[in-house]
Amino acid sequence: MQAENPGRVVRGDVDDAVESGELLGAVSVLDEPQVAVRGGVCFVRRLARVGAAGAEGVGGELDREGTVLITGGTGALGALVARHVIETHGVRNVLLVSRRGERAPGAVELCDELTALGASVRVAACDVADREAMAALLASVPADAPLTGVVHTAGVIDDGVITALTPERLDTVFRPKVDAALVLDELTRGMGLAAFVLFSSAAGTFQAPGQGNYAAANAFLDALAQRRRAAGLAATSLAWGLWSQMNASLNNVDQQRMTRGGIIGLSSEEGLGLFDAALQSPTAALALVKLDFAELRSQAGAGTLPALLRALVPAGRRSAQSATANADGLLQRLAGVSPGEREQILLETVQQAAAAVLGFASPDQLEPERALDEIGFDSLTAVELRNSLSILTGLRLPSTLIFDYPTPMALMAYLRDELDGGAVDEIESNEADIRRALATVPIDRLRAAGVLNVLLSLARPEATGQKTVPAASVDEELDLIDGMNIGDLVQRALGNPQS
Repeated sequence: MQAENPGRVVRGDVDDAVESGELLGAVSVLDEPQVAVRGGVCFVRRLARVGAAGAEGVGGELDREGTVLITGGTGALGALVARHVIETHGVRNVLLVSRRGERAPGAVELCDELTALGASVRVAACDVADREAMAALLASVPADAPLTGVVHTAGVIDDGVITALTPERLDTVFRPKVDAALVLDELTRGMGLAAFVLFSSAAGTFQAPGQGNYAAANAFLDALAQRRRAAGLAATSLAWGLWSQMNASLNNVDQQRMTRGGIIGLSSEEGLGLFDAALQSPTAALALVKLDFAELRSQAGAGTLPALLRALVPAGRRSAQSATANADGLLQRLAGVSPGEREQILLETVQQAAAAVLGFASPDQLEPERALDEIGFDSLTAVELRNSLSILTGLRLPSTLIFDYPTPMALMAYLRDELDGGAVDEIESNEADIRRALATVPIDRLRAAGVLNVLLSLARPEATGQKTVPAASVDEELDLIDGMNIGDLVQRALGNPQS
């Protein structure tokens, strides 16, 4: 919800302490999307680098003589891990589990390849989320090579904005991730595993728009690893970023989105190296992500760096004012130009933002009158474009923006009207604020401060060049203040009466 509605939702996790309740109001005005308050102290989410693992690491090691079970074992990632644990860790017994088992494409060839490496390999078809079926499979593991390690790589993606998620779509993602992990946890608790590794995703850490179900499922895996560690059990959750050679499920738009977010793809060698290091880490949940720090520094300078990453990038002008830099720049370009030029600038802004979302080489590829859904926009990319335009214009834009105004030209017209109307609304709002403030000050106070006569003189008709009967009393003269607009009032106060 937060990722799809930036700047509109703040999550406050507050304990029962009296002093914490007193800080609840402050949580909503902090420049932080998520805040936890404990004992009157505010804590915020930050990613931090981890040092090299020491010998005291409790993530677990892979037992060479025992059996290592790999879920999603016939998939690309599971197969990569299987090869690695055999070649690098010397594991001699591997149980590859997937829904289709040996009927999965390439499963037989994979089994032959791993066997040639010197391991005893078994491929089984099983729904890991089915407790009875999984219990039966674990019971079949030979006693002379007992289960000593689990690597849970299985997972399914079904992206969609939060309003498009249904119970069925949640189940599609949760069953192979959450339900399966719970079954593995429950059935292996008494086995004294040396390693229990959960392949999570950085989606649960970074909370990307359009991945509410996937983010929640992976956040659960991170929490499960922490719970197992607290119980003295081996567990490590690895929140992976992008793998360069494992992105078959990502289209060009998805990859462009991650790149703009400062995430770079890991090579298989880098990923497996991180896997080995994580096994020795004392930290239960780790985000294994390769970041583009040049991009992150650029975001920090523009005031758009996610709060989660602020501890990783040198502090810059990251304030509420810097967050409006893009909007201020656009407004400056629009100031003092003709209506036609304003429309052209806004149209180019829309086209450039839309092209960036879709990964187009040039904004010229977007025709002004062509519907955006005809060139690849869906509910997810529509949210991303809305968020981008919100940053560029400083406007709070509706979630249905792209559907209500489906072409670049229609979007331009909407933004033009909103920006023009916003300027008038701001002036009227400021004027009303001043009038309300003046109304709260007693007349005697104004007189003692020496400003009553000034205000009265400003309110008189001659201040605006109008002729009327002079006011007969102080009360009547005060009423005249309400007849002046803020422009006349300010100009008169500065000694610049307008004719």
